[in-house]
Amino acid sequence: MEKKLTKEEVLHVAELARIAVTDEEIKKYQVELKKLLDDVEKINEVEGYDDEILIAPWSNHTDLREDAEGEMLEPKQVLENAPRHSGNYIQVPVVIGESEGA
Repeated sequence: MEKKLTKEEVLHVAELARIAVTDEEIKKYQVELKKLLDDVEKINEVEGYDDEILIAPWSNHTDLREDAEGEMLEPKQVLENAPRHSGNYIQVPVVIGESEGA
């Protein structure tokens, strides 16, 4: 069993987490992330492992409130809480293409 991850694997995880890492941190995380992944892999070795049990220890019954028609907000009120907007539209970051290879 490998004792550490490759530099590329650590950089990939850092990119997914959107964090910058130094060369020193990469060396540290190569070992630490591998230990973490090995610990998580031990779950598969547990006897009687049952996916259904691990989903949640409670029933899936949820009490939801009744839908009620409410008062509409004016566009100006909504835009006051938006970090960025253009005209009557709320601006959000572009996310198209970020899931390539997934």
